[in-house]
Parts: sequence; C-alpha cells; structure tokens
Amino acid sequence: MDKTELIETELLEPKKYTTVTIPIDLWIRISKVVDKKAVFKSVSDYVAFILREIVIMHEELNLNDPFSSKDLERILRDLEALRAL
Repeated sequence: MDKTELIETELLEPKKYTTVTIPIDLWIRISKVVDKKAVFKSVSDYVAFILREIVIMHEELNLNDPFSSKDLERILRDLEALRAL
C-alpha cells in the first residue's frame, strides 16, 4: 500500500480514539503544516499519520528495544521527506 492509499484508508475507516496531549506551540506549528496540505483534515489526522509511520518503521525493522539514535536520525530524515508530500 503506497502512502496515498494509506492516507485515504486512514481518512475513510471509522475509528476509535484516545487523547494524546501535545504542547500548544507544537500544535500551532503542526496546524500550519496541515493548512498547507489538502490531504489532512486536522492536526489529529496529521499526527496520527506521522506516529503510524514511525511505528511501522519500527515494526518493519523488527526492533524490540526503544529507538536508537540511528533509528531516530532515520525517522527524522523520513519525516522531513514527508513534508514534501
């Protein structure tokens, strides 16, 4: 499944939710990104997508331990690449 299909699936499937608290300044920065991208309906949609991407990367590498500094560097590079979507 490519990223477009993943996004479409995420936006169309009914879900159950929980709350994750983030600092207001981070929410403001994310909302500016979301405003520029027609793909995401809200900050929550964007954050869920990004977190899902991180978890998928972690699972694909079969990592049982917390992220190493190399993992975090790769994740940050991938997240920067997602900004270009």
